[in-house]
Amino acid sequence: RRRCLVCADGFFEWYKDSGSNPRIPIRYVLKGEDPFAFAGLWEAWKAPDGHELRTFTLITTIPNELVAPVHNRMPAILKEEDEEAWLDPALTDPARLAPLLGPFPSERMEAYGVSPRVNSGRFDGPECVEKVEAASPAPLFEPLFEP
Repeated sequence: RRRCLVCADGFFEWYKDSGSNPRIPIRYVLKGEDPFAFAGLWEAWKAPDGHELRTFTLITTIPNELVAPVHNRMPAILKEEDEEAWLDPALTDPARLAPLLGPFPSERMEAYGVSPRVNSGRFDGPECVEKVEAASPAPLFEPLFEP
């Protein structure tokens, strides 16, 4: 119940090698950078001051082959053909919903490093999602994301 779509055009994870190098922000997008929908759940509730709050959460799943070298989970990205089923209130059987929440096919995605500016709330512009050349540790980082 209370399933929703959370629209996005990408998400971030941070790659950390075993050395002392800083974490490298990685942006994950669909090939072609088309928008997509995460599987989400929503809730409406009353805050202590009495006003209504509407909140949501993203469902996560095991990572696909592209995300696994960087993180042990990823957001559940719905295939476009599964979005209607995810929103169908008549569909309540967990056995029919669970298959919609598997890892998105890695061959339909790509990943690239972005500026560390994405780590700061002071920056909120296109420079946060622009592709940057891999910095140190290039030998560790680049093999993860070769096409």
